[in-house]
Amino acid sequence: MNNVTVFILLGLSQNRNIEILCFVLFLFCYIAIWIGNVLIMISITCTQLINQPMYFFLYYLSLSDLCYTSTVTPKLMTDLLAQQKIISYNNCMIQLFIIHFLGGMEIFILTGMAYDRYVAICKPLHYAAIVSRQRCHTIILACFAGGFAHSASQFLLTIFLPFCGPNEIDHYFCDVYPLLKLACTDTNRIGLLVIINSGLIALVIFVILIVSYILILYTIRVYPAESRSKALSTCSSHMTVVILFFVPVLFIYIRPNVTFSVDKMFALFYTIIAPMFNPLIYMLRNLEMKNAIRKMWCHPYVPIYKGKESM
Repeated sequence: MNNVTVFILLGLSQNRNIEILCFVLFLFCYIAIWIGNVLIMISITCTQLINQPMYFFLYYLSLSDLCYTSTVTPKLMTDLLAQQKIISYNNCMIQLFIIHFLGGMEIFILTGMAYDRYVAICKPLHYAAIVSRQRCHTIILACFAGGFAHSASQFLLTIFLPFCGPNEIDHYFCDVYPLLKLACTDTNRIGLLVIINSGLIALVIFVILIVSYILILYTIRVYPAESRSKALSTCSSHMTVVILFFVPVLFIYIRPNVTFSVDKMFALFYTIIAPMFNPLIYMLRNLEMKNAIRKMWCHPYVPIYKGKESM
């Protein structure tokens, strides 16, 4: 039974001036997230890049980034201007489910992108047969299913917890560990299950991704300089995104049921900073992406030269 019907989010700071400054900063970040990710999605969809598996996955990564940050950022900005930061129990549970669903899906999409690069570089002769269009759709469906399974388990671990008070969540959104801290029951076993379901899975996937890129680096050492440079440019973009997302996630979820004030700063990386920088990383480091955006939005004038007339 729950005596709590609403939660109070303590947010990032209690200082009014800092809250106003954060509101302005996050407003610009949220606008940049929308512009960058929508730009990538439209550019991929309206060009031939959508037919390439790498950009097919990038499209869904941008979509998940956009949905993921929209689950947190608008509420965060609203609370920064509010006198009291309140979220109902039902909305808190809904936010918890959606955040972990989209976060889990993003982790699996990044894994699919690493698999695509591994096959493309290490098994180029079999790439078209292995990473077919049908398999790409299957991988995306598996990402949706994996994200749902992860989120449902987190949701079920939390929804049956009794909350008798206090009701102050030391965070800017509803997450598992801050809620476990408020539950009026022993949560040690549940905390262990959270580590297995979140931290351990993220750690295993992160290690697999690192190993795959070590194999890629080992493979391209014999490539010509131009091919090696192109492969490194593509893989370095993806690896930067992986590190930017996974390191804060591992810091928060791989440890026992303990919360620190710095957790909120680390959470900003995967809720706001990573979705904002992902489009920039792919646009600046990937030549095909830059050409697609230039072709789609700039429409440069290309003169047509006729051959010399015969005398």
